[in-house]
Amino acid sequence: MDSPPLFAIEHNTIHPIDKNKRHGTFSYLFTIWFGTNMNILTVVTGALATTLFGLGIVSGSLALILGTIIGTIFMALHAAQGPQLGVPQMVQTRGQFGSVGAIVVVAAVVLMYMGFVSSNMVLGGQAIHSVASGISINTGVVFLAVISLVAAVYGYDLIHEYSKYVSIITGIALFAVFCTMVFSVGLPKTFMSTGTYTLPNFIGATSLAALWTLSYAPYVSDYTRYMPENTGVVPSFWATYTGTALGSVFPEILGAMIGIVVGNGDVVAGFTNASGFLAVPIVIIFTFALACATAVNIYCGVLAALTFVQTFVTNWMPGKTARVVMSFLIFAIGLVVGIVGQANFLTNYMNFLYVLLYVLVPWTSINLVDYYLVRHGSYDIESFVKSDGGIYGRFQWPAIACYVFGFVLEIPFMSQTLYTGPIAKMMGGADISWVVCLAVVSPLYFYVSKALMKSSAVTAAAE
Repeated sequence: MDSPPLFAIEHNTIHPIDKNKRHGTFSYLFTIWFGTNMNILTVVTGALATTLFGLGIVSGSLALILGTIIGTIFMALHAAQGPQLGVPQMVQTRGQFGSVGAIVVVAAVVLMYMGFVSSNMVLGGQAIHSVASGISINTGVVFLAVISLVAAVYGYDLIHEYSKYVSIITGIALFAVFCTMVFSVGLPKTFMSTGTYTLPNFIGATSLAALWTLSYAPYVSDYTRYMPENTGVVPSFWATYTGTALGSVFPEILGAMIGIVVGNGDVVAGFTNASGFLAVPIVIIFTFALACATAVNIYCGVLAALTFVQTFVTNWMPGKTARVVMSFLIFAIGLVVGIVGQANFLTNYMNFLYVLLYVLVPWTSINLVDYYLVRHGSYDIESFVKSDGGIYGRFQWPAIACYVFGFVLEIPFMSQTLYTGPIAKMMGGADISWVVCLAVVSPLYFYVSKALMKSSAVTAAAE
């Protein structure tokens, strides 16, 4: 089927997409994930490897690459769920947790989207102010927020089209910044010798990069649910994987380079300085790229928020008006948080990333095992949007119990400014909570689910 008009406001929200409305190819997935990641927030994330974790450029880059390679595997595996099921990721989560049991994860994901919306707005405002001092940071925040809101309101197809062009333009711009930084502005003589390798910090930077791509797991089906059912698991996976991995690791390594140059200074200002005589056009390009990423977050945040509300409003199916109103609400909250919280941005952002890690990893373990190994992609789609949860009910206790167990299991391995667990302290502050959780919760949920299914089959046969 042909795509709908590009500038028509999307009507669909969280209900399943009819098969006669499906359109697009797996190439859409490469451009949206490449374009979404090619922004200043990704650069700032990469800079943490050499600023917060104090690594050198070689060890920092290796940590970022390793974390990206690992984290993107789990994120990209979600890509096949959208074409197969035709619903947003958080709606599909009801198939594992039940309609009410899923709300904890859904609420956490809504907060995640809010956090990324605010972070993007702050960085956009700072970037604009860095090249036009007459424009205040707050004015820049509002400017970026409005552009993002427009794309988010129009919805799915406009965001896909927007990201297609952003991916091309920012790819060229990023290469230009790298060349300008190395050959025109120049690197300090101590560039290669700055930083110290320690295993805990290397693990920390690796976890950071893994989290960056893992945090996109709740987004993936939102941007594949319109695709034809026969899109295929392998093309969906590789298009998503390559787009996300390449779109993340290049700006992250640039960020690690800038982190060495600025030390404890302002990474955004360092990015502007690295752009040299191209600073103004580069900042303009990356501001619009950041607006694309912010639109992605607003759009997905709306779908998750509507999923949360619909859980408690019996027989309500939100339409276009509800999506537009919720877009304005998330826009307003993100704007306020961005303006108020910009003073301690990096500290707040790092804590925010680690909280995401602890919340999302047990969920993604359960979701992927259930989809690929337990149910093999076979779900009763209509039950996803029924107020009583349909065949999945209001609570699926096996998944809920495994999720809670996974979160509790992470606690001794946590390492951040708010709390460091006893095992993390013994390991010099290395945070491997996500590795432990994935390694334990995935097989645990598989065997619990299989045992319960076998028990149900025996009971049914006896009757």
